[in-house]
Amino acid sequence: MSIRDFAAHLGVSDRVISKWEAGGEGYCPRPDSQAVLDTALARSTDETRVRFAEALGRPTAAAPGTGRIRVDSHKFLPVFIGAEQARRLRAEMGERSADSWLESSSARLEHSDKRTTCTLLVYACGVAVFHLVQPQVPDSLTDLAVWRYRSYVTDLPWAGATLRDLLGWDPGAQLHPEYVLSLYWVTSGPWAVGAEFDTALRLLSTPSVLVDRGAATGPSPLHQSVEESLLTTGFDHPDIVSFGVRGVSTGYAGWSGVAYAAHSRERSLTIDELIACELTVQTLWCFSRQIQKLVEDGEDPSTPDDFGWRFLRAAYSRLTTARAQETAQHVLMREAIMKTSGLAERLRAAQDALRDSVG
Repeated sequence: MSIRDFAAHLGVSDRVISKWEAGGEGYCPRPDSQAVLDTALARSTDETRVRFAEALGRPTAAAPGTGRIRVDSHKFLPVFIGAEQARRLRAEMGERSADSWLESSSARLEHSDKRTTCTLLVYACGVAVFHLVQPQVPDSLTDLAVWRYRSYVTDLPWAGATLRDLLGWDPGAQLHPEYVLSLYWVTSGPWAVGAEFDTALRLLSTPSVLVDRGAATGPSPLHQSVEESLLTTGFDHPDIVSFGVRGVSTGYAGWSGVAYAAHSRERSLTIDELIACELTVQTLWCFSRQIQKLVEDGEDPSTPDDFGWRFLRAAYSRLTTARAQETAQHVLMREAIMKTSGLAERLRAAQDALRDSVG
């Protein structure tokens, strides 16, 4: 559209549009103008909204039945390094979070696989989390599941060695990320909307059913007929929790991870919201796991004053209590991830252990 036509379309003056254009990428419209633009985008055609998202490099809504499986795989690899080491490492990192209760710093790192985007987040409580983003276009869900398990063989040692080097530790020192939670953001797939699409995402959240992890040569695919049969007859598991909203999104959380597809981008969760929840859960899971290890080793667990049992009590409250500003989808997402990760029980146990050690 011309400036005049676009102004008429939005119901604003020509001068406003010219001001936006002259400001370039660095210009931020006023809140009332942003609301007008949001409304215009929401009323646009699906094709227009897809082009807009692609122009900004944002994930588009899931397109069921479009042929190829396209998934952004997000892996979260947490390592406990202690509050003092975290303080030292954060002093060398630029970007700091504005979150006051779970303070962190982050930095982009080079990964051995050039197609992988890696961000290291170091939390003041003593946990470092590697966030790996790895776009995948597999031929089947089975192929994606096999890739996931096989990639651990390289991703986990790489994360340990990279963190050791950043800390300046002796080459012989060992750091072992021991838990990986995956988040799959699904943008397209060959499955029809409905039961088949739901089954596909359930399988993504529980990939072990498609893989022989005990094979002599390492994780190996089960026969393709297994996946085909499950997609046809349906698949469910008692530990899978749904947090999708009909007509808006499909989302499932399992012990192995989360699978999510946004069918209506304006109303669904964003990838950033999912990532933020996963990072919080993984950080606190790793922190409470360290306390559990000390107890199991017969030691009295201790932490810096800022991260004692009161810190865990506050974390438990934040993660299990709905907030006034949260949408129903946010609440469902957090509840599903909390339940399948078992974090609530871990936080309570770690809180009790720290309180007993102080007493």
